[in-house]
Amino acid sequence: MRKPRWRPSARAGARLALAALLALGAQLVAVPSASADPSAATWLKLRMCESSNRYTVNTGNGYYGAYQFDLPTWRSVGGQGRPDLATPAEQDYRALYLYRMRGWQPWECAGMLGLRNDKDARSKRVPTYAESAYIGGGPVPAPVAGAKPAWPGVVYAYGDCAEALKTFQLRMNAFGYGFTGTGCYYDKTRDAVLDLQRANGINDSGRLGPKTWNAAWEGKPPR
Repeated sequence: MRKPRWRPSARAGARLALAALLALGAQLVAVPSASADPSAATWLKLRMCESSNRYTVNTGNGYYGAYQFDLPTWRSVGGQGRPDLATPAEQDYRALYLYRMRGWQPWECAGMLGLRNDKDARSKRVPTYAESAYIGGGPVPAPVAGAKPAWPGVVYAYGDCAEALKTFQLRMNAFGYGFTGTGCYYDKTRDAVLDLQRANGINDSGRLGPKTWNAAWEGKPPR
């Protein structure tokens, strides 16, 4: 992603909007972030500078939306279509994704604002949509109790029963599956495995291996 370049009038307008916000003494709501990610107030400052906080902006200069993505960068973090046509939640998610891949480096405004990378910058840790919800003022996800359990070292398939399968099933309840935790792999578990694989670009074999296991705790939630 090249550093965003606004047309002079647009860049000036963004600066004026940011200056006006600060001059009025506006109170940026301090919504806590997920883990060490930048605060919601920091993201708002960035959007004000980049786009005057306009998610639908398209000035015709090859940069789009609230975070002024160009198309190659948008696609590099999994974005589809054009950024300015995506929902605010989708743009927030892709911005956090980019931050975790490259830190503040892609945004010219980050340098202007003196933003500093934290420990999640360039961590390469793919966020979930729940983790990015706070950016636009949504709820902060509740932490999942305990660390991700280690993959049990067995690839599970239809008909298997094991304690590790119960652990997986109960984890998938965080995404609304409603498992009772039988520990047996039947139709409902297969559906959850396939949904998770497809959401995370994993070969949809229906077999619960290490990639799918890790995605249940660290990947994108199933749609």
